[in-house]
Amino acid sequence: MNLLNSILYDTIYHSAPIILCVIGGIFAYKANVLNIALEGMMLIGAFVSTLTAFFTHSVLLGVLLAILASTLFGLIFSFFGVTCKGNVIITGLAINLLATAIAGFVLIQMKTSNITLSYLNIADLQINIPFIRDIPFLGKILSGHPIITYISFLGILVMWLLMYRTKFGIYVRVVGENEDAAKSLGLKTDFYKYIAILIGAVCCGLAGANLSTERLGLFTNGMTAGRGFIAIAAIYCGGGSPTKSAVYAILFGLARSLAVNLSIYAGPAAGLFDIIPYVMMVCVLAVVSIIKHKNNKVRGFQYE
Repeated sequence: MNLLNSILYDTIYHSAPIILCVIGGIFAYKANVLNIALEGMMLIGAFVSTLTAFFTHSVLLGVLLAILASTLFGLIFSFFGVTCKGNVIITGLAINLLATAIAGFVLIQMKTSNITLSYLNIADLQINIPFIRDIPFLGKILSGHPIITYISFLGILVMWLLMYRTKFGIYVRVVGENEDAAKSLGLKTDFYKYIAILIGAVCCGLAGANLSTERLGLFTNGMTAGRGFIAIAAIYCGGGSPTKSAVYAILFGLARSLAVNLSIYAGPAAGLFDIIPYVMMVCVLAVVSIIKHKNNKVRGFQYE
């Protein structure tokens, strides 16, 4: 039972940053912009939040500056990818490399391989929700998470409402589905692409702060470990649907949780369990691609 509790609790833990990236990435996806810079935006958010908290002893200031830093990266990506009409794949890769390079340079200057918030008690950041924490079994799973984790799951509903129940969401989808038609309606397409990307940047800043400062109290370069790309995979598998994409994000979070918890009992072979999330990502992508291909084939026959 303790193992099951740990797996389910850690599933929420590992899902939160991926869900935040999914929430942000879907807006760019709906605006027909492939934002592969999610990884770099999350990494710079993780780095700035921990670095700020290290020098100021303020977690809140760290989170705010993490959002600011990731937003700045979002502006850089938007300028080159939207305003300058550059290749968004190359621009995104450049953003990812830039985040790693900046963090690496600062760590070298500080003569350390990681930044540790030794003064911070992680338990103080965990919120024990009244009534819920007293529920047998579920209480230990749903309660005791930091605030950004709860924000990530609440964000799924907020994203759905914003995307499907507001004019902004409608305009973003129109821009993504038919940019020429959007221009003929007088919509400023670049403006909506900018906003969509910047929403993603803010979410990635929160994801980075949650991953490094709130959860671990430390930063090490490359700690995002492909979570931004996993978020892109979740968006693709979910077809841009907020709820479906979030389910895939939770599925990948479960894979990571299994890798961590099962490795405890694996002895010398523990390192092999680290590949579970990535193997699952490849398998899920393959299955979803096959299903989509078959559905498209069936539709093709129907039209014929």
